[in-house]
Amino acid sequence: MAEAEEDLTRAEVRSSIQDAFNQTLDQRVERYLEVQHQGIIGNHHFARASSECLEVYRDGYFISAVMVSQSVAEGIFRFILDRNGISSEGDRPSMAAVLKNKGVISEQCAEAFVRIWNSFRNDVHHMNPKIASIPFSDLAKRNLEDLAIIEREIFAVSFHNGKLVPVHPKYWDLKPDGTVPVFLRYPRL
Repeated sequence: MAEAEEDLTRAEVRSSIQDAFNQTLDQRVERYLEVQHQGIIGNHHFARASSECLEVYRDGYFISAVMVSQSVAEGIFRFILDRNGISSEGDRPSMAAVLKNKGVISEQCAEAFVRIWNSFRNDVHHMNPKIASIPFSDLAKRNLEDLAIIEREIFAVSFHNGKLVPVHPKYWDLKPDGTVPVFLRYPRL
């Protein structure tokens, strides 16, 4: 009898999850498409987290999307500093200005980094009481749009005779044979 009850419970849970998914499918598609993310990025330590950030936003988990976008942006920020041999001393907004002034990133990219950094980072990270009044759906959308700006700039590519050509090769781990490990995110290719 216990097995039959477990099977019934499993079927009810499955049906409930399927119903919730079907009811929110159109909204998920719209959220995924509204963020014009970079479809191909370097296969670095933050690539999977960046893709999961898109997925949690798509699925409506806005607090998680804000948290992950902040972490991914910081990971990319440190990656850029490292690849350019620049010390990470100083606060993030000041360092974004340094990167912009050195011509490492554009003004638009620097502004995107600063907006993400200033998106209630400490309140969210430490779960301060202030988070109860943060409009997370709006903030998540903005952070994802800003993360897309950053990734489109850093991982910009073109194609020549069917081959991927990185605009900024120093951010890609080019192999001796001319190939490069990539992280693909469907459907933005």
